[in-house]
Amino acid sequence: MIDPAFTLEKKTAIVVGAANGIGRATALAFAAAGARVACADVEEPGAKATAAEIEKGGAQALPLHLDVTDGATCRAAVAATVQRFGGLDVLLYGAADSDKTATVLEMDEAAWDRVIRINLTGAFVMLKAALPAMIARGGGSVILIASQLGRVASPGRAAYCATKGALIQLAKVLAADHAAQGIRANTISPGAIETRRMLRRWKDMDEARKMMGPKHLLGRLGLPEEIARAAVYLASDASAFMTGSDLLIDGGYTAI
Repeated sequence: MIDPAFTLEKKTAIVVGAANGIGRATALAFAAAGARVACADVEEPGAKATAAEIEKGGAQALPLHLDVTDGATCRAAVAATVQRFGGLDVLLYGAADSDKTATVLEMDEAAWDRVIRINLTGAFVMLKAALPAMIARGGGSVILIASQLGRVASPGRAAYCATKGALIQLAKVLAADHAAQGIRANTISPGAIETRRMLRRWKDMDEARKMMGPKHLLGRLGLPEEIARAAVYLASDASAFMTGSDLLIDGGYTAI
């Protein structure tokens, strides 16, 4: 029998980045665990497709157009979720910009600013919008998608590594600031995952597997569903004694 602590029944979640990859897999996993899910993404067709898939399976979903660089849409997304489902219990933030490989000397300020704005400041803005609703429910779970590159460096990825390391620290501060209000805050740090983002650096997934797989002790890339299962754990009461932590799921990338 499945431990009932792992259920998300009666919980409402917003998944930022729900159109594809880890965000989409997590939205589907949350719904399968019983949650009502607001599927938010700047790619509105993708958000609608994920929500439709959830509803096809008999769960409740709300597609939302969300641009994390626009605070008004973040606040509107939270308001729409609360209006539709009566509250908010879980926020998963998975928005990330597609950064180009460049050293600090090669990267222009506009490119740096965009990565910071989406990966990090967007999380801040969403938290500012979502936390009051979660606190009103007596607490909840914040999950920020960081990266193994928040712990170790990758050449030419200054902005990305900086933002992912910052998300790990941000979750710790959130945990300290809001524990008394019932808020738990954690990060997940995936290794290289088979998502569309991989195709921005490699010509196809086979090449990505060949080049990146051996960097992990398990000899392969991770799957979005493997990260989504961890997100369900952090969203559920099964992780009730866990806050301010980084859940590293990197296939052994950082072990050696």
